[in-house]
Amino acid sequence: MSTHPTDAPASVEPAATARPASLSDLFWSFTWLALQGFGGVLAVVQRELVDKKKWMTLDEFVEEWAAAQTMPGPNVVNLCIMIGERYFGWRGAVVALAGILAMPMVVVLLIATMYAQVASYPAVQGALRGMGAVAAGLIAAVGIKMFPALKKNVLGLPACLALAVLCFVGVAWLRWPLIFALPGLGLIGCTLAYRRLSD
Repeated sequence: MSTHPTDAPASVEPAATARPASLSDLFWSFTWLALQGFGGVLAVVQRELVDKKKWMTLDEFVEEWAAAQTMPGPNVVNLCIMIGERYFGWRGAVVALAGILAMPMVVVLLIATMYAQVASYPAVQGALRGMGAVAAGLIAAVGIKMFPALKKNVLGLPACLALAVLCFVGVAWLRWPLIFALPGLGLIGCTLAYRRLSD
């Protein structure tokens, strides 16, 4: 479980990292983040939390996003719960979860109702395929932006790249199920990191 910034020594918290001003700030920040996440929220999460609000450094984002991916459920929901708990305990976790889900749920219900009326039109189907390509581009862009953090990783850049390529090949080409790929490759990464830190 993560700790609150006030529980840690002042030197541990990076100087560039801010924090939510209140539970209300936390709720509306995640609501706005969620409403921007059409086609994939990963790009928006990284930009809002690291670049704009500076609630996390890039290194912290990479570490917590990796942890969020290993848990069941949507990655961004896991991440928002972790961030909410980090700053405001269980209340923050609940508020962050409400912010990331409440308004998008209303929007999705409205869009689903309208989409049911036009889903059979070829123009609509083509537009959705185009949005899929844009979403893939957004995810690739975030991956590139996260690349500098790998240079500081204890494994070293070559090992990080090797694991990333192996994961891509396994999931995209060999069709490994994520439930096996993430724990399997993650265990390899954790073992290598542990050995490096023990040396």
